[in-house]
Amino acid sequence: MTAAPSAAAVRAVVARAEAAERELSAPHPLPERVKARFAAVDTWVFDLDNTLYPAGSPVWPMIDERITRWLADLMGIDGLTARGLQKYYYGRYGTTLKGLMEDHAITPDAFLSFVHDIDRTSLAPNPALVEAIRALPGRKLILTNGSREHALRTTERLGFAADSFEAVFDIVSADLVPKPEAATYDRFFERHGVDPRRSAMVEDLVKNLRVPHERGMATLLVVPPAATVDNREPWERLGAEDATVDAATDDLAAFLVGLELGLARGR
Repeated sequence: MTAAPSAAAVRAVVARAEAAERELSAPHPLPERVKARFAAVDTWVFDLDNTLYPAGSPVWPMIDERITRWLADLMGIDGLTARGLQKYYYGRYGTTLKGLMEDHAITPDAFLSFVHDIDRTSLAPNPALVEAIRALPGRKLILTNGSREHALRTTERLGFAADSFEAVFDIVSADLVPKPEAATYDRFFERHGVDPRRSAMVEDLVKNLRVPHERGMATLLVVPPAATVDNREPWERLGAEDATVDAATDDLAAFLVGLELGLARGR
């Protein structure tokens, strides 16, 4: 019969396992080429949904469900039919709202108010991200296809102060033309005096990084950690290797800290 391992042997195995786990979870230095790409950035532009909060959060599914309800109530159709129409509009127009405006001439205010009227208490504050963004040198703005009110209420829940972001450029600011339309980015640049060649765009969708890349922005794709839920559409989860993506991360706070911009600029 094989002898049972000694207590010392068991402790040694456990110690090696714990050391390996710490190594896997420890932040790894960013490649120098990545640091160099973001070194001259003086304006940081953040998407909101599934970017400042993780794609596994229930926030976006709640909004998604309310969009379906709005369509069902507006047209007097069942939920399954409304869901299919919603996805058709999203795929064709970039947002369901734009599809409704094109095909049914609805006004946006009531729609935006209804779909963003959600319970955000399940969204955990993220002090690490708040501090990482606070420490970035330069300007910080939000560019979202959602509403300004949704952005303000969501960032407040995450722990951001009211003055953490200089401005929120929302779908109304974009004259209801959503990303990834080039006109939306150009309108944003002009409205806020942003030089894209000295700016970075942080997004969870590759399609929304293509125009920023063409305009000269550094581009960062935020992806969910491998073992977590991803509430986005399947086609939205692709593209980390796309040529328009300068870097990708599943931990935005750690990435921003890893750029070491405070140290590099004497902060």
